[in-house]
Amino acid sequence: MKKILLITGGSRGIGAATARLAAQRDYDAIAINYHSRSDAAEDLVKELQHQGVQAIAIQADVAKESEVVAMFQRIDNELGPVTALVNNAGILDQQTTFEQMSVERWQSIFNTNVIGSFVCAREAIKRMSTHHGGQGGAIVNLSSIAARLGAPGEYVDYAASKGAIDTFTIGLAKEVGDQGIRVNAVRPGIIKTDIHASGGEAGRVDRIKDSLPMKRGGDPEEVASAILWLLSDEASYTTGTFIDISGGRL
Repeated sequence: MKKILLITGGSRGIGAATARLAAQRDYDAIAINYHSRSDAAEDLVKELQHQGVQAIAIQADVAKESEVVAMFQRIDNELGPVTALVNNAGILDQQTTFEQMSVERWQSIFNTNVIGSFVCAREAIKRMSTHHGGQGGAIVNLSSIAARLGAPGEYVDYAASKGAIDTFTIGLAKEVGDQGIRVNAVRPGIIKTDIHASGGEAGRVDRIKDSLPMKRGGDPEEVASAILWLLSDEASYTTGTFIDISGGRL
């Protein structure tokens, strides 16, 4: 079976690290979805192609159903049907207390983090499911340790969106388990990516690291390793489960 991987939000951070590792793991083709960073996405595609992997960059806002559907159709036409999906695209907003948050903020976060993952998974299932003539596949969702901790005073809405991803992972794994599709998730903790700057505190990792049992932030490559294991045949009897990658922050 030709191994074709789609990584949403794949131009940087955990998504880019996952793409680079996948290129070393015999994936035949990799599609890098991005929202706005076309420069980073195109640079990554060139890097993957240089390694001998067929790769394309696709701009799409995962919060918009029509753009997700068009993205999957383009992958069908240029690479073939997706056999592996990493639902990595996610956003958060400025750190603040819950009472200061707006409905517009909540809708934006849930549309990307939850609905976006739902639509991508739906389109992937249509191609992977043995009930539809597919050859099976694997989905890995990006949750967060915040789903368990709640992110009080900072990102309660983001944490809630990741709690929804946890429930989604469990339910979908049970629903498609007999269709040749495995669904799992990783829960990263404090990882060294630029998402912290999006929340208004670029130095958040340094502020928090000493409170962690391992006394350091995690690297994107450490999360990528877990994602690739869950996608691999080594995890062939693993579905509906989670790997916490949080340096002991539970």
